Amino acid sequence: MDLQAFKQKVLPVQGRLFRLAKLFLRNREEAEDALQEVLMRLWTKRQQLDSYHSVEALAVQMTRNLCLDKLKSFANRTTDGNADLTSVQADTLSPYRQAELSDSSNLLHRIIDELPEQQKLILHLRDVEEYSFEEIEEVTGLTVNNIRVILSRARQRVRDSYLKTNDYEAGY
Repeated sequence: MDLQAFKQKVLPVQGRLFRLAKLFLRNREEAEDALQEVLMRLWTKRQQLDSYHSVEALAVQMTRNLCLDKLKSFANRTTDGNADLTSVQADTLSPYRQAELSDSSNLLHRIIDELPEQQKLILHLRDVEEYSFEEIEEVTGLTVNNIRVILSRARQRVRDSYLKTNDYEAGY
C-alpha cells in the first residue's frame, strides 16, 4: 500500500478512532497518543493492509486493544471530559438548565463507564460511531445476533440505572 492509498483508507477513520480511544481512556492527551501509536503501527504494516477485508475494522480493533493495554498498565487517570456537551449550548441555556444537562451528562458517562467492556464497546460503536451490525461483527468477531443481544442489554442497563438514579434523587 502506497502513501496515497494509506491516506484514502486510514486517515478518514482517525476521528472515529480518536473518539473510541477517548471513550476508553477518558483523557484527551492519552487518546491522542493512542491514536498516534495506532496510525504508526498501521503505517509500519502498510504492506500487509491489502490482505485485510476491512482496514477500518483492523484499526478499530487495534485502537481498542491498545487502550485496554494502557488501562491495564497504569492507573486509569481520568479527566472531566464531560463539559463538552454543556459548553456547546452554554450561550442559549439558562444556568439552571446548563447545570441540569451537565449533571445528566456526567451521570450517563458514569453509568456507561460502569458497563462491562464488551457492552461499552458495542454501545459506542453502534450508537456513537453509527457502525452497522456487520461492521461491528468484523471488529468484534461476534455474530450479529450476539451483538444485538449485547446492545439491547447495554441500553437496558443504562436506561434502568439512569431512571433508578433519577427516581432515587427525586424521592428527597
